[in-house]
Amino acid sequence: MTSEASPVPQVSRPAREPGAPVAGRARRPRPLVWVGRALAVLGCSALLGWMALAIYFDFSMLGPPWLRAGVGALVPVGAVVALLRVRPLRWVLAGILVAFAMVLAAWLVIPPSNVRDWQPDVMTLPFADIDGDRVLVHNVRNAEYRTETDYTVHLEDRTLDLSKLRSLDLFLIYWGSPLIAHTIMSWGFEDDQYLAISIETRKEKGEEYCALRGFFRQYELVFVVADERDVVRLRTNVRGEDVYVYRLDLSPADARVLLLRYLEEINQLRERPQWYNALTGNCTTAIQRLAWSGTRRSWWSWKLLLNGYFDELAYDIGAIDRSLPFSVLKAKSHINERAKAAAEDPRFSVRIRDGLPRMSPDPGAAGGPNKTSAAPRVP
Repeated sequence: MTSEASPVPQVSRPAREPGAPVAGRARRPRPLVWVGRALAVLGCSALLGWMALAIYFDFSMLGPPWLRAGVGALVPVGAVVALLRVRPLRWVLAGILVAFAMVLAAWLVIPPSNVRDWQPDVMTLPFADIDGDRVLVHNVRNAEYRTETDYTVHLEDRTLDLSKLRSLDLFLIYWGSPLIAHTIMSWGFEDDQYLAISIETRKEKGEEYCALRGFFRQYELVFVVADERDVVRLRTNVRGEDVYVYRLDLSPADARVLLLRYLEEINQLRERPQWYNALTGNCTTAIQRLAWSGTRRSWWSWKLLLNGYFDELAYDIGAIDRSLPFSVLKAKSHINERAKAAAEDPRFSVRIRDGLPRMSPDPGAAGGPNKTSAAPRVP
């Protein structure tokens, strides 16, 4: 008797719902997909915006401003057209990255210059001759200001004895938002002698500072070496900006090292100009790069970018006086009224410091009542 092959039962498979995950394939969490897409859109928008502005501000070889504005506008417009017509979208992303790389490469080779029609206050660059403890600084600015734009520039040569260096002070200047400030460093010597260095934009005649342009290659970098009656009094008495000064907790030996780094950079700028950049090469990031590289205190913080908090950062890491609450220290460190009272006094620098925390009138004290050690100490 032959047995018939029994039929194999057929199991019906339900149709897969649209959008249902395929068996064996991990489903990507949808929130992460949307987050990734949002980040990609924001990143591409930032790149496209930067390219358009870089072309408008910095690519003068393309022609007049109206033509550069048109060329710059083609960048985001072209990207939108590509998003609508090109598939897959990864080719659009690749095209944006390639275009950004090309614009960035051309932007990076735009050369800075020391030969322009400069404003009188930054026309002549300082430089220094260094011979052991003896330093001769040329073109120290000591201008007389009638108004912010009406002034007479006086340039002086000053001889410094580094063995008589006693202190280093930080000035913080606010002109608008409390988030952003300008910083000035000032080295103090015996006999009440101070040398201030302010890192600024080197502007041409008729040129004004624009915060947006500061992110592009619009201004060269300049180190203004000056008397405090110039760079400090300009801000307190002429511009009416809020100015604070703090004594840094630094030994004379370390202050000397920092001053020499500054002077070396000043000499290099005279031979090889550099661009100013509001994000990467400004008055505060330059201080961090020159002054505190390789030291045990870490100055890296978001407060370097929003440098209106720079004094708070210095307080947090113990670089300025901590014997008082920070709010009290900051209130005591405001010097505008002192500067106005000492406007014509040759001892301007002494009077604006009189009675401030750690700023003893004793010329032999490095940090005021709490003297720092004579031995080198890394900040």
